[in-house]
Amino acid sequence: MYLEKFDKFLQTVPLKDYRKKYSTIKIVEMDLPKDIQAIELLYKVYWGEKKFITFEEFYKRYTKEKRDLLEKFRQKTTMCKDCFYRGIEARIYRTWAGLITQIHGGYVAESVFGNGTVSMSRELDSLGADIRVNYKNRVLNYQVKKTSFSGVMSRVPLPRKKKNTGENIDIKYEVPTCLSDPKTKSGEFRLPYLRFLEDKRTKAFDNGFVVFTPDTFLPKKKEIGNSLK
Repeated sequence: MYLEKFDKFLQTVPLKDYRKKYSTIKIVEMDLPKDIQAIELLYKVYWGEKKFITFEEFYKRYTKEKRDLLEKFRQKTTMCKDCFYRGIEARIYRTWAGLITQIHGGYVAESVFGNGTVSMSRELDSLGADIRVNYKNRVLNYQVKKTSFSGVMSRVPLPRKKKNTGENIDIKYEVPTCLSDPKTKSGEFRLPYLRFLEDKRTKAFDNGFVVFTPDTFLPKKKEIGNSLK
């Protein structure tokens, strides 16, 4: 039920407008203190509370809850209000866009492994377990990473700050920049677009939002099922 609602929500996100508005604003690019980062609130809203709200609604809630902390940090940076708040909005948007894709993946995983099998939080995120699955007494720690194509997909495991309980699994995926313009002038599909079509773990909505499919998680579920026979 929640996955279907999340799908419908993501398809309404005006990605092109957001990219046009925020892509060139890179003012607040320094490390942010944990108490003004948006990650914990993102997990709380979209995973804990199951509220699929627009970025504008999320940012309004974020600034309301973090108002005093944001202003304290702004003063510490000595930035003017206009620069700082334009910059922080763009910064939070980029965090929002990346993390709701990841959280959507958690709902996809839950649709595969079953209700109550998935955990997500800022704490798990910091451990490199973006999506943790508990399935048939097995703990699976999925770490999500968007990559750029460099000829061969690296098989080097993604770094994790601390050792996790369970099996670490990396989800590396590519989002080609040509999704909205997949053909060359000669009418042939561009190679990055063809690679994207071949990867059945991901799909793109009409607005350009790339999300995970059940094929991301089904092979591991099948593997565990076969091991128990």
